[in-house]
Amino acid sequence: MDSGRANKLADRIAQIVAEMLERRVKDPRLGFVTVTDAKITGDLREATVYYTVYGSADEQEGTAAALKSATGLIRSEVGRQTGLRHTPSLSFVQDTLPEGARQMEELVARARAADEALAQVREGAVPAGDPDPYRVPADDEDDEEDGEDGDGAGAGPGR
Repeated sequence: MDSGRANKLADRIAQIVAEMLERRVKDPRLGFVTVTDAKITGDLREATVYYTVYGSADEQEGTAAALKSATGLIRSEVGRQTGLRHTPSLSFVQDTLPEGARQMEELVARARAADEALAQVREGAVPAGDPDPYRVPADDEDDEEDGEDGDGAGAGPGR
């Protein structure tokens, strides 16, 4: 199957599921659900709907149970609105993207705090040894300018 058609169908399925959860599914276990994405196999037989739930672990479990019990109703509406010969089977998977984003934000915050602590330690610190270890000593600079190689005998023309 054309991947463009499959992507369009997956987007349409996500839209239908979101509308169904908002308007028609009246399960009290259903929490604050957001449909984030939908994927469909190349043969258009199986669709996976990704969702997020705002709330505690109990509310997330209740939402998963509510979605499982409403799968038949949602699938029949998907079939009616898409007009496919074979309505794809639906499976719901809780999206872990928000949790991963939260973990990344925590890591960035810890890195910033470590950078600030290092900047405080570095403030007023003096480097060990010579501040510019690659500087040429002053007496070597004078010898090079005179054209001498340091043995006292000039390397003039004709020698």
